[in-house]
Amino acid sequence: MNPPRLATRLLHLFCAPHRVDELEGDLDELFQQRIEQVGLRKARWRYMKDVLSLMRPSLLKRERTNAYPNPAITTMLRNYLTVAFRNLVKNRVYSFINIFGLASGMAVAMLIGLWIYDELSFDRQFKNADRLAKLWQFVKFEEEKASYDVLPIPLAQELRSKYPDFESVGISVTRNVILAVGDKKLMKLGNYVEPDFINMLSLPILSGTRFGINDVNSILLSESLAKAMFGTENPLNKLIKLDNKQTVNVAGVYKDFPANNTFNDVTFLVPWKFFSANDESAKRDQDQWDSNSYQIFAQLKPGADFDQVSAKIRDIRMKRDNPPGYKPEFFLHPLSKWHLYSDFKDGVNTGGLITFVWLFGIIGTIVLLLACINFMNLSTARSEKRAKEVGIRKAIGSVRSQLITQFFSESLLLALLAFVLSILFVQLALPFFNQVAEKKMVILWANPLFWFAGLGFSLLTGLIAGSYPALYLSSFQPIKVLKGIMRTNRSATIPRRVLVGFQFTVSVTLIIGTVIVFRQIEHAKDRPVGYSRTGLIEIGMNAPELSGHYTALRNDLINTGAVAGMAESSGSITSQSGGTTNISWKGKKDDSKPLVMSNYITHDYGKTVGWQVKEGRDFSRDFTTDSSSMILNEAAVKLMGLKRPIGEIIGQSGREYKVVGVIKDMVKEDPFKPVSPSFFAVNYRNVNTITLRLAPQLSAHEALSKVEQVFKSYSPDSPFNYKFVDDQFSKKFGTEERIGRLAGGFSGLAVLISCLGLFGLASFMAEQRTKEIGIRKVLGASVFNVWRLLSKEFVILVLIAFCLAAPIAYYVLSNWLQNYQYRTELSWWIFAASGAGAVVVTLLTISFQSIKAALMNPVKSLRSE
Repeated sequence: MNPPRLATRLLHLFCAPHRVDELEGDLDELFQQRIEQVGLRKARWRYMKDVLSLMRPSLLKRERTNAYPNPAITTMLRNYLTVAFRNLVKNRVYSFINIFGLASGMAVAMLIGLWIYDELSFDRQFKNADRLAKLWQFVKFEEEKASYDVLPIPLAQELRSKYPDFESVGISVTRNVILAVGDKKLMKLGNYVEPDFINMLSLPILSGTRFGINDVNSILLSESLAKAMFGTENPLNKLIKLDNKQTVNVAGVYKDFPANNTFNDVTFLVPWKFFSANDESAKRDQDQWDSNSYQIFAQLKPGADFDQVSAKIRDIRMKRDNPPGYKPEFFLHPLSKWHLYSDFKDGVNTGGLITFVWLFGIIGTIVLLLACINFMNLSTARSEKRAKEVGIRKAIGSVRSQLITQFFSESLLLALLAFVLSILFVQLALPFFNQVAEKKMVILWANPLFWFAGLGFSLLTGLIAGSYPALYLSSFQPIKVLKGIMRTNRSATIPRRVLVGFQFTVSVTLIIGTVIVFRQIEHAKDRPVGYSRTGLIEIGMNAPELSGHYTALRNDLINTGAVAGMAESSGSITSQSGGTTNISWKGKKDDSKPLVMSNYITHDYGKTVGWQVKEGRDFSRDFTTDSSSMILNEAAVKLMGLKRPIGEIIGQSGREYKVVGVIKDMVKEDPFKPVSPSFFAVNYRNVNTITLRLAPQLSAHEALSKVEQVFKSYSPDSPFNYKFVDDQFSKKFGTEERIGRLAGGFSGLAVLISCLGLFGLASFMAEQRTKEIGIRKVLGASVFNVWRLLSKEFVILVLIAFCLAAPIAYYVLSNWLQNYQYRTELSWWIFAASGAGAVVVTLLTISFQSIKAALMNPVKSLRSE
């Protein structure tokens, strides 16, 4: 029987620490004797009376001298560390598990921290980052507003001349261009920009001057491109030919944009005036308010507010003559939100990649928390072996505060060793992590904040992880421990069970989430795309020699035997190049302004890509009227409400087209979203992409070698650049696949850490019940009976964790899948398989300790009895 808790607490509160153990031991002995003499009730009252009588000044006075023989602080600390190190060496296996578990959790948190730091520092390299913005517009085609970051050219001059809040405004357009110097030719991505664009980005010039771009026929090269083009030569004032047409002069070399920058793939900058003077579309669009094909960047004056300026420029287009039916609304999107807050829905910013920043931040915190829980469970699992040590220390004069310090020193030593090991883990894992995350992150060795955060992180982790063991072990009463009456009851294991249950709840939730993410990706990959991607390649028509020779080029390619089909189009089959609201059909409402995607192709396009004709026919040279014919996809037929589409007349930009066929929807845009309404029309002039179907009887290398020879015969000065459609389509799943791989890796680590915690609890339980197991074996229990006895509680614990994890995972994943209009289902078997997997992992983890305990010789466990 235990004495009254209130009286015991009162004794600990008022009595001097160096006297409390002795007095409590004497009072406890007297309490046990009185129970036999006068009964439990009277014994409790007399115990309370004795405690109150001991509240005298002489007993309340604290001891001022140090309990240790050597009062020097340094000696005391050295002693703490020595004892801590001896305990680590003595329990090598548990020390390794403790350090490895903490190091794994710290490494995951550190990797995620580096990733979050990289994401949050995106685009922050610019001098006036807080005043930079990009122009966007909301447009309304039907019920919902759509958002676009492409705008008309005249808007830039309107902002400069009529709105004083703007300090700088610059137009930009991105193009893939062939750059040639002698025999060296490279296809690179670059921007045609106005001078203000360069000033806004505070471009770091390494040689030359940024003002050189004021010359129309000049170019600025990135450092990497300058080295690729000229090697170690000085590139300044060297001549470069663009697309085998015009020649420009190198006016300067700038430092490459960092990897975590919107313009990281931009390798050169050419004056906007050069582009507008040589590009036919730019010449045509100079005064066209409804030609939305260009990007506009702006820098506000100090003190100007983005929202207020956005309100001023919102209706610029609608206030002009002939306002369009799609009702554009212009607004400023601040640079600080370009990367993480780029998603809009119905005119409202709904976030973007910031969701994943929060997600992985939570995952990192949880994995670290699991590691701390794992440490606490393993430490308390060894508590009974150190109970006598605590009793002896207290008996010879140690006070509780010193024991707490001792245990905290052990915890902090473990945490610091784990921190050092975690840095090694991060250094080894960073190349792989960068590859998976498509980053170029490095450990911030020279950043004081990194070391402050890391060491502070270790200190906090050590204190948190060691708090429970330190307080728990130091509270043991020496009289009970040394007399052997100290027993840990079943309720003492409840906190550990709760912690392990929490670990597996998190782990099962992460496992289910990872499976669903990969199923969603595979679901979209298996979606019928409406054409055949096998052997399909695309080649940009950058070289002017490729235009106007369609029939001859096609015949030459077919005659090689390496090409089964060839066609040209106005854009890639894996993206939409443009659309129009200037389209009409029979029965269309006057106020309806839907966006229909426009695709201009040659006659052989359908046969080359292998699209599937659902109704009517494909384009054919046998029909001279096909120049005024149109083919619709299923989405367009549904939009127009055409019950019998074949033969219907469609009006588009002042011309009438006759519908001759309907094809099944082709997935050209986001594979997770519905296909956009689209039309296809024959047009040999408005094309910029060549599509080839390689002959299946030849290897890709052999076929491409023959194709290259044909292209070189038409444009010998142009590099032969091609893209496999299958690869381009796979890139659409890049973000989801990266998130899935990262989540899968972190889930695996969470399971590993949870298994370590489970191992610790199994060790504790087996150790606690050693004598019970010995007695059971003496009485005839088999190894299987003992294994079942020890495994039963853990299986129940994991099943409870699964019951908690399943609804949490279902709720979170259901909300996540709502972001995709084309999505997989949350099948029951996924949850069942995850739960079954958790049970199997649990049994495998605890079987080692269970079988080890079951095979132990009962004589060894009972000889002390």
